[in-house]
Amino acid sequence: MVPQLIVGLGNPGKEYEATRHNAGFFFVDELARAWNTSFTMQAKFFGEVARAKVNGSDVWLLKPTTFMNRSGMAVAAVTNFYKIPPEAVLAVHDELDLQPNEARLKIGGGAGGHNGLKDMIKALGTQEFMRLRLGIGHPGHRNQVADYVLHPCAKAEREAIDDAICRCLHIMDLLMGDKMPLAMNKLHTKG
Repeated sequence: MVPQLIVGLGNPGKEYEATRHNAGFFFVDELARAWNTSFTMQAKFFGEVARAKVNGSDVWLLKPTTFMNRSGMAVAAVTNFYKIPPEAVLAVHDELDLQPNEARLKIGGGAGGHNGLKDMIKALGTQEFMRLRLGIGHPGHRNQVADYVLHPCAKAEREAIDDAICRCLHIMDLLMGDKMPLAMNKLHTKG
């Protein structure tokens, strides 16, 4: 399935702009630049939306402004309006279980404690959507997670996340060409 909606998960506002939890926003911002499109605020979609033409079809990029825990509201608004099936949604989010230079692509699965994914699963009524997981590392103890994800990355950490984003951008042609297994293989293979 080719993504028709690519949603970057994050929190709106200047105070959250550079935080680890906004890795999804980092990615869709770069993708919008690569696809020569820009975001505009769309109140009816509870977020910032951009439209790109890829292989002759519209692809929507979304940055919810509902805060992470309510991401599903924005995703449901776009998918309902444009009649996009859940399996054509790609959620891009921060991942504690991967290091900052790592990224993984997958289809389906649980929320893994990620509140943005939890709310998307609830809103879409299924776990069967694509995910692009951007590593941010783990603080070491679960009691430190909330504070950790809401703080800005160190410079070297952000550079590592940006490197992973760059590698992800290089597989988008495969993903948009309905070549998910090839995109996964290319992204997950070191070297």
